[in-house]
Amino acid sequence: GKNGDAYIEVQNGDKVEQFAPQQIAAAAEGELLASRQLLEAANTLSQNPAAMQMRYLQTLTEIAVEKNSTIVFPLPIELMKVFEKLGEKH
Repeated sequence: GKNGDAYIEVQNGDKVEQFAPQQIAAAAEGELLASRQLLEAANTLSQNPAAMQMRYLQTLTEIAVEKNSTIVFPLPIELMKVFEKLGEKH
């Protein structure tokens, strides 16, 4: 490196970037944590199909708001049943 420090070079398109080993380790740790959280979320959602459908809707809503657009998509029958049950409670 510039001061004799160890570094790792990463080719990114036509430029070469230099990273300290600590930066690589921190990024890897972040990735590991994120993948663990994703696995945990997948396990939780797989136990509750309605939660999965609601998360799907929430994600589509976030995308639509962010892109300022309308998304048209088919509603699964199971989700229609969830809405029917919610409607009966009121």
